[in-house]
Amino acid sequence: MAVVGNGHLGVARMVGTQFRTVTLEDAPWQERIRLLATDFRTLVHRHPKLMAYSFSHQADFIQPEDPFWVALTAILDAAEVPHSELPLITALVGAVITGVLTAELNGALHRWLSLKPPTAGEDGLTSPGLDENRVFRLTLDTIIMGLESRLAADGDGQGAGH
Repeated sequence: MAVVGNGHLGVARMVGTQFRTVTLEDAPWQERIRLLATDFRTLVHRHPKLMAYSFSHQADFIQPEDPFWVALTAILDAAEVPHSELPLITALVGAVITGVLTAELNGALHRWLSLKPPTAGEDGLTSPGLDENRVFRLTLDTIIMGLESRLAADGDGQGAGH
């Protein structure tokens, strides 16, 4: 059964309410963001068709009360992202994570992983040397290292706005 329009959004929100993550309040923010993203990825793969559709067709899929959004904002706040930058950084991290997950769901990531660099060979195709799990971990590592670097540049994470 195809769900469209507001009905689809209602189903997507219902699936979103299934999202649960362990908060690990006393864990470093880096560990918390990895766990949050991994738990979200598990939910996405549990409902791949709905989530792929939602990511690509529903601009209002993420709501202010969305559990992923709320948890991500709390983690970045705990990381001492300056309050003036918190909406921007939260939106960027959310967009990168959902972008990678969208590429997993629609097959684009698998296709990119199967391509040889242009100088590598005849047909440009090879069996994947990296898998989607490694790409997801690399995505999280890159996000975290970038945030660590930015926070250090803002004064060792004691940024203005707090």
